Amino acid sequence: MSAHAAEVASGERFRFGENWRRFLEQLDEGRILAAENSLRDMLESGRLDHLSFLDIGSGSGLFSLAARRLGAQVLSFDYDPQSVACTSELRRRYFPEDPGWQVEEGSALDEAYTGRLGRFDIVYSWGVLHHTGAMWQAIGNATRLVAPGGRLFIAIYNDQGKTSLRWMTVKRLYNRSPAPVRWLLLAASFLRLNGGALFRGTLRGRPLEAFRSCRLRGMSVWSDLVDWVGGYPFEVASPAAIFDFCRARGFTLERMTTTHTLGCNQFVFRQPAR
Repeated sequence: MSAHAAEVASGERFRFGENWRRFLEQLDEGRILAAENSLRDMLESGRLDHLSFLDIGSGSGLFSLAARRLGAQVLSFDYDPQSVACTSELRRRYFPEDPGWQVEEGSALDEAYTGRLGRFDIVYSWGVLHHTGAMWQAIGNATRLVAPGGRLFIAIYNDQGKTSLRWMTVKRLYNRSPAPVRWLLLAASFLRLNGGALFRGTLRGRPLEAFRSCRLRGMSVWSDLVDWVGGYPFEVASPAAIFDFCRARGFTLERMTTTHTLGCNQFVFRQPAR
């Protein structure tokens, strides 16, 4: 049994890849364009031609696909074998046998593996490194993969103190429970997270307004809910902690979007040219 399979069997890891497999059934051109636009927006780049792009924890493969369509040379890797299969499936659908997009299985915590990858113009990891079980080590490994003058684009769950600790308990329970309990946790979590916004949006005649941020990234409301409730291991960090950590490694902050909720803070850092 692989290390990943053992962690899933013991309830210590969520099956992210199974969730992404279901998401691919909903993938369409509109979602792909939304993913491309979100990359262009945060990176402030119209195109990524002639740039190398590393997708750490590629998941469904959507953002690897978006980067490739924007012209980047892409390397995707994920720890979850089924996520690797999802990314490989998108490569097969849209860029079959393309030497400009490679897909591998690997861990952000495996320094022997990441040390063989080289350096990249853009190192991207959205909502992944806090699920490794050793977030700061994973972020540190990611910083070492950025080429001189390159950028690090990461998104990390916001630290909400006791609220984050309560959600950690929910996530741990979800992964250690039978299916009926998981469904109950999903239903309760959906109401807890979206009930108020749905009610207010309905009063204004815009009931789907609560899911705007999800649509802007081309994601799925249901897939994001399952990913949130089941997403374990789980760590969080304040914007200041991420800023200080990366600044200590020589990076300068180019762009940041923060949230006051349980979602992700996004950061784009620049590695000085040497």
